[in-house]
Amino acid sequence: MRAAIRGRRRLAALEKLKRVRLVITDVDGVLTDGGLYYGPDGECLKRFHARDGLGVKLLQKAGIRVAVLSGRDCPALRRRLADLGISEAVLGEPDKRAMLAGIMERCGVAAGETAFIGDDIPDMEVFGLCGVSVTVGDAPDYVKAKADLVLESFGGQGAFRELVEHIISI
Repeated sequence: MRAAIRGRRRLAALEKLKRVRLVITDVDGVLTDGGLYYGPDGECLKRFHARDGLGVKLLQKAGIRVAVLSGRDCPALRRRLADLGISEAVLGEPDKRAMLAGIMERCGVAAGETAFIGDDIPDMEVFGLCGVSVTVGDAPDYVKAKADLVLESFGGQGAFRELVEHIISI
């Protein structure tokens, strides 16, 4: 019974992705593996997957905006966003609920045209505020239970790219 419900939920989510004009992503645990790395001088280091970066570019080429909503901020993240041409980002803000509507407004899209991908408790809090909520394959079970779509790929291992491939035909 649960498998059937999950299957119907997945099909509905895949259908909703056809209307998406904005993808908002968390960073740690989605674009990265969730590990926190510090250099010898205490600087924040992050490992990003190149396929996720190409996924961002593919969405942009298709006319779909990409924004970032992250509870953390560091120079490594800002550099990655600049490299990818992502200008809409709210960083270092733990209250994602308060920030989500502003991002959608600035990007000129309605909630039903927005997909959000996250992996943990702060992300679950915004799942109901957008058209499609997505999580990574290694998210905790309680997050998976709240998401419309659970990806097979793990965070930092091409999960964002997997979402992109569900949105656009490659």
